[in-house]
Amino acid sequence: MQKRRGRTGRVRRRRRSCDSRGVNESHRPEFIELKKWLKDRKFEDTGLVPACFPGTGRGLMSRTSLQEGQMIISLPESCLLTTDTVIRSSLGPYIQKWKPPPSPLLALCTFLVSEKHAGDQSLWKSYLDILPTSYTCPVCLEPEVVDLLPEPLRTKVEEQRTHVQDFFTSSRAFFASLQPLFVESVDSIFSYSAFLWAWCTVNTRAVYLRSVRQECLSVEPDTCALAPYLDLLNHSPHVQVKATFNEKTGCYEIRTTSRCRKHEEVFICYGPHDNQRLLLEYGFVSDCNPHACVPVPGASSL
Repeated sequence: MQKRRGRTGRVRRRRRSCDSRGVNESHRPEFIELKKWLKDRKFEDTGLVPACFPGTGRGLMSRTSLQEGQMIISLPESCLLTTDTVIRSSLGPYIQKWKPPPSPLLALCTFLVSEKHAGDQSLWKSYLDILPTSYTCPVCLEPEVVDLLPEPLRTKVEEQRTHVQDFFTSSRAFFASLQPLFVESVDSIFSYSAFLWAWCTVNTRAVYLRSVRQECLSVEPDTCALAPYLDLLNHSPHVQVKATFNEKTGCYEIRTTSRCRKHEEVFICYGPHDNQRLLLEYGFVSDCNPHACVPVPGASSL
């Protein structure tokens, strides 16, 4: 016979349930505008709403219980920001004639900075308005803070910072070629801080989507796409999902392989990353991470 848990057990379960629930933020003006923008691009709501959760911050909450194999979100191709989006914009002719060809990552970063500068005139304003204004990635930290990080993380952060700075410096001539598109000086528009924001946006929020290679871009893999609304989904190492672009429906789709209760946060998994990788690439660490590990200096030589 199953043991009854009584009132105390019910209170504990209720408290745990309340602790995991978020505060619905779908009423906020920026999310109302984003939903309108998505609807105009044929996005169909699947029952997820933006919410603020204890511990993870902003994410997506399910209005109904989700079962294994159920569709979490289906985002039409028209909602995705890819290099094809960039080439079809006013930046396209400048990218097509620039030699050597810009990388796909540079094209995406340039588009983000340009559209953010356009403000209310940008066709992507509704999406840009819900993006973070700053990031917690170590590459954004002040040097004196980086000095406090343990090895080998500190060295990796310094290498990443150098890479991004070199990337920016090597791109300044390309930015200068875009001057005819702007009234203001491109030096003030494409500043290092603006470029860093765009780089972090792509690095932390893009989904994997292999695109047909554009002849006007470099041979580097073109595998990044920004996915409005979908990118509100937070990471958990304890869930698994199936994510793919469905050629038949023309949508980027995510299906869950686990259940989720009503009014709880819906998670996806960014990959089997340890906390060092998560902090370096995404700017956060995960509690109770099953992929956590402790680097041992000199272990490779043993």
